[in-house]
Amino acid sequence: MDSPRGPAEEGRGTDVYAARLDVDYPEKLDRVTTFFRVIWVIPVAIILTLLAAAGNEIVVSETGKEIWSTGWGILGGLSIATALMIVFRERYPRWWFDFARELVRFETRVYAYIALVTDQYPSTVEEQSVHLDIDYPDVRQDLNRWMPLVKWLLAIPHYIVVAVLGAIAILAVVIAWFAILFTGRYPRVLFDYVVGVGRWGLRVQAYAFLLVTDRYPPFSLR
Repeated sequence: MDSPRGPAEEGRGTDVYAARLDVDYPEKLDRVTTFFRVIWVIPVAIILTLLAAAGNEIVVSETGKEIWSTGWGILGGLSIATALMIVFRERYPRWWFDFARELVRFETRVYAYIALVTDQYPSTVEEQSVHLDIDYPDVRQDLNRWMPLVKWLLAIPHYIVVAVLGAIAILAVVIAWFAILFTGRYPRVLFDYVVGVGRWGLRVQAYAFLLVTDRYPPFSLR
């Protein structure tokens, strides 16, 4: 069963993208947890790292030298498997989708906590203040079976833009860290920017790797 509708789903229309992210703006943030954020986040960051790294396969030679590694992890392997299912069977197993969506939700809550946009320690199950939803596609009606073969290539312009925006977002988080320590508030313009970069990245992920839509991601933070 899907989770209750959050702010990101309010007022949905035909122009709403298949992947949506919104974060509740905090009126006040805790200075102590903000100051020690890089320490507080370690346990949950380890959990996320284990989940993201699980499934990597390393091939070694007889001498013990590493000669090849998949380096994909769970979501990477699931993306390849989903692409093959869409191409050859025109199917997207619902349980694959549900697992990928919940893992992305957890991942996003961790990143939101690191980016200081919330004081809520990331939950593995609860939505908290980070509202993320992804539409489950009807493969035969909504998707072109051959698009998974080229989506990763078509998304290259987005990779470049998101890399640049992400670098600026890191600087924004550093500035916000000082602002929170002195005022207890996250400057709204920086908050909107950091969340916007996360939203942009989610849409690219939904298009090129989760493969839930053929609609090209808009170049927008909104």
